[in-house]
Amino acid sequence: MQFKAIIGQTDLKGQMVKAVREGRIPHAQLFTGPVGVGKLQLAIAYAQYLACPNRSETDSCGTCPSCLQYQKLQHPDLHFAFPIVKDDRGDVCDDFATPWRDIVLHNGYFDLEDWYKALNVETKQGVIYEKESSEILRKLSLKSFSDGYKVMIIWQADKMNTVCANKLLKLLEEPPERTLFILISEHPEQMLTTILSRVQQIRVPRLTENELAAHFSADIAHIANGSYLAAKKLEDGGGSGDGGIQTREAYFDQFVALMRNAWNVGHKKDYAALQALRKWSLEIADSKVGRERQKAFLQYAQQQVRENYIYNLGHPEMNYQITKESQFSTRFAPFINENNVEKLMNELQKAEVQIGQNGNAKIIFFDLCLQMIVLIK
Repeated sequence: MQFKAIIGQTDLKGQMVKAVREGRIPHAQLFTGPVGVGKLQLAIAYAQYLACPNRSETDSCGTCPSCLQYQKLQHPDLHFAFPIVKDDRGDVCDDFATPWRDIVLHNGYFDLEDWYKALNVETKQGVIYEKESSEILRKLSLKSFSDGYKVMIIWQADKMNTVCANKLLKLLEEPPERTLFILISEHPEQMLTTILSRVQQIRVPRLTENELAAHFSADIAHIANGSYLAAKKLEDGGGSGDGGIQTREAYFDQFVALMRNAWNVGHKKDYAALQALRKWSLEIADSKVGRERQKAFLQYAQQQVRENYIYNLGHPEMNYQITKESQFSTRFAPFINENNVEKLMNELQKAEVQIGQNGNAKIIFFDLCLQMIVLIK
């Protein structure tokens, strides 16, 4: 992958090129930032540029044997680790190399739910297991094929289990010569502090509205909130997360049901609304929904709390909502204010973390309902 194929991120591309050309390459880097802004793409393009013998002042050549191997994700010095779910296919990332190459090369921008869908394990959560640390140690102990850098890209590094992460500490601190680690995560706060202390963090920002508008309609570019992936799913009219219209509208209906029933319980002492909340918590906690979709809903709910708070400020250009959402906000926004917005966000974030930690979903979502009753009141 070449830098020129990546949307936006001009400043970061320039910094990476400069680092390579000046020989100032930190051996362990962590790319953080929102979903769908190009972190994985930047990592691959960076590694390709580093390996290219004919690189220019701005990009890899794209035609040499090294670049051709990188563009197929088949360079012998390029390695990946990513979350998997153990099954009869295997228990290390190399056993899932084919679907990994397919989704990276054909989908480009994707999220965890897309990856689990590709693996047909949508109702489970992937992990980077302890055994993968041994595979990483083995691969990086081998001699470089091209006498250049060996590159290990760990996608969703926060999914490393504790044993795996601990086994990599010394390697991150004292890697073999000419080795580059690039860790990628949307949730660095969930990683071990000992890992974070050994990497240089690089924040990959959201794309600008103008950058997205070059590829999508103005309306989609506006509400995508700086994510190419969200914009693509909005355009496709399907998908997951805060992406496709169909799923976004389903999340909207769930959000409205949660907030409306919580308000009715708190203000009207409505027993039927309390029963509705109980039913709501059981439906969304159903294992068939899957934890990634549950987390995606909680992320969507956080976004809508933010949008409703911004709505009260009277600056519509700062709102990122589809029509149904903005219509609901005309009535609901007054209930999201400086007295409760922070607490609401904290409760939703806490629930997201607990779901990610495989907590009991029925308890988590019903507790969330009870907290909403208090806070919306």
